[in-house]
Amino acid sequence: QVQLVESGGGLVQAGGSLRLSCAASGGTFSWYSVGWFRQAPGKEREFVASISWSGGRTFYADSVKGRFTISRNSNKNTLYLQMNSLKPEDTAVYYCAAEFTDQELSEPSYWGQGTQVTVSS
Repeated sequence: QVQLVESGGGLVQAGGSLRLSCAASGGTFSWYSVGWFRQAPGKEREFVASISWSGGRTFYADSVKGRFTISRNSNKNTLYLQMNSLKPEDTAVYYCAAEFTDQELSEPSYWGQGTQVTVSS
């Protein structure tokens, strides 16, 4: 049973930074893509970034390219999202997710509970 638990959310001023973490448990993730989605109030959940666990191939939404960096520590079974130059429009609940695929994360089978990120202007 794969379980994902996010942490690191909080309140930050525009232009600031946060690092989200996702602790993964329940098995090996060698053939998974893992990453992040977010959902703002009144909007649909959207893809943010993903990484293949084994090869480190990354994908980013256009809205976060150049500002966010996804990474993972295989020894710790932990996924990270470094968020820099944050904007108010980045405000959302951020969800860690995983999918059995070597491609871009699109239809996750596993989800975390979410962590709130609020960017003030």
